[in-house]
Amino acid sequence: MSDPDALTVWPLRGIGEIQAGDDLVGTIVAAARGALEDGDILVVTSKIVSKAEGRTRPACERDAAIADESVRIVAENEAGTVRIVESRLGIVAAAAGVDASNTAEGTILLLPVDPDASARALASGIRARTGAHVGVIVSDTLGRAWREGQTDCAIGAGGVVVIEDLRGETDAAGRPLAVTLPCVGDELAAAADLVKRKSTGLPVAVVRGRADLVGDLDLPGARSIVRPAERDLFSLGTREAYARGLADGSAGTGG
Repeated sequence: MSDPDALTVWPLRGIGEIQAGDDLVGTIVAAARGALEDGDILVVTSKIVSKAEGRTRPACERDAAIADESVRIVAENEAGTVRIVESRLGIVAAAAGVDASNTAEGTILLLPVDPDASARALASGIRARTGAHVGVIVSDTLGRAWREGQTDCAIGAGGVVVIEDLRGETDAAGRPLAVTLPCVGDELAAAADLVKRKSTGLPVAVVRGRADLVGDLDLPGARSIVRPAERDLFSLGTREAYARGLADGSAGTGG
C-alpha cells in the first residue's frame, strides 16, 4: 500500500549542455519522458536558466560583474577576498551569486535577471506542453549565517507556495503555533539537491508528494522569502556595523 505522505525525489536524465537561446521548456519536457503528473514540483538549477538567458560574461570581468549585481556590501573579511553582498535581487550571498563553476572555460555566470519570472515562464510552458499542473522552483547554492557548508535555496518560484503559514494551527501536543512559517521553497530546493548534486550533470529534479503546495502562477515568488531590511536584526557584518556605529557617534558629537 502506498503511503499518502511519502515524498519522492528523482533527477531528470538526458539534459545536455545548455546554450544561450535554448528552449528550456522543451528540453525539460523531453527529459521527463511523459512522467510528469499534476502536483509535481520541478526544481531547476539556476545555472541552466542563466545559460539559456545568455547571462554569461568573460571571467576577466568578474569584479565588474559583481559590482553591477550588488547594491550594498554586507560584510567582507580583512583581506577583502571574501565579500558578502546584497544583490539587486535582494539575496545576500558571496559575490552576488556570480559563479565560475560548471561554466565554459574563461567565462562566468550571473544569476537570472528575474528568477521568479523565469520560474513562472517555465511552469507555464511545461503545463501547456504536458497538461500536468506542475510548479517550478529555480534554485541556487547559498551559505547560511552561523553554519558551515552550503545548501540549495529557492531564488525563483512559479506556481509553488514558498512559505507555509502554520500560525493559528496546533502542534502534535495541541499547543497553538504562533510564529511557525516553514520556508518550504528552500526545503524543496535542498531536497532536490540531494539527487541533483553538484558534479553529475543533473540540473533538474522532480519532487512528488507535495501537490498541496502547487497553485496558481501568480502565487508570491521566491522574492517574498527575502526578509525586509527593516526587520533584519543582522543586516550588517560585525566590522561594518562597528564602523557605522563609530561614524554615527562621531557625527552626533560633531567630531
